[in-house]
Amino acid sequence: QVQLVESGGGLVQAGASLRLSCAASGRTFSSFAMGWFRQAPGKEREFVAGLSWSSSSTYYADSVKGRFTISRDNAENTVYLQMNSLKPEDTAVYYCAAGSRSTTQGSVYRYWGQGTQVTVSS
Repeated sequence: QVQLVESGGGLVQAGASLRLSCAASGRTFSSFAMGWFRQAPGKEREFVAGLSWSSSSTYYADSVKGRFTISRDNAENTVYLQMNSLKPEDTAVYYCAAGSRSTTQGSVYRYWGQGTQVTVSS
């Protein structure tokens, strides 16, 4: 069992930066691929960024490529999402997820956090 708790969300102006954190419980964190997803009001959940268990592979949605960076610290059981040059369209609830393999498909991820709100004003 893995429990995930996100933090770091907030209200910022366009162009600002935020760093989201996702703290995981359980000693098997380092074996999981991790992902960040987001869901805006009235929209479906969408993939944002993913990271393999070894950090050897990272991948991003086109909408955030070049602005967001996913990373992990297996010693701290934490995965991060550094978000720069934020835009109003980035406003959403952001979720981290843990799964057995790296994928953009949310259905593959077994464990999910409760989400953290990110609001970007124009």
